[in-house]
Amino acid sequence: MPSYSEVQKAVRVEKFRIWFAWATGNFILLAVARATQDVHIVSVITQVLLVAGFLLLTFTAIRMSNALNRKAAAARREVLGDL
Repeated sequence: MPSYSEVQKAVRVEKFRIWFAWATGNFILLAVARATQDVHIVSVITQVLLVAGFLLLTFTAIRMSNALNRKAAAARREVLGDL
């Protein structure tokens, strides 16, 4: 059985990966929006997609972080015997 500190380290690494992917995804969305800003109708479409993508990425990252928090709390209770 892994110790609580090992679980915490794994959770911390996974959270870093989640939020790094979030930042990378948003950077890509911004780059696409910036590249298409001179074409008017495409610019409007990419801005709408940028907002939708940002909201979707943020919602997903928060849900994944919350799931990791629940998993860490369950591991903590198991390790400490607070079942």
